[in-house]
Amino acid sequence: MRKLKELTKVFAADERGLETVEYAIIVGVIVAGTIALIPSIGGWVNSRFAALD
Repeated sequence: MRKLKELTKVFAADERGLETVEYAIIVGVIVAGTIALIPSIGGWVNSRFAALD
């Protein structure tokens, strides 16, 4: 039981890999925002091309 407590403390204090998780979250937010904007940008571009006629 003591060994399990020690391992838990070591695991909780270990900060290796935290930056990777943070970067993954940031990239995910950027990708989600980009995907959300694509339809509106497409509509805007389509209206601009239609106005050229």
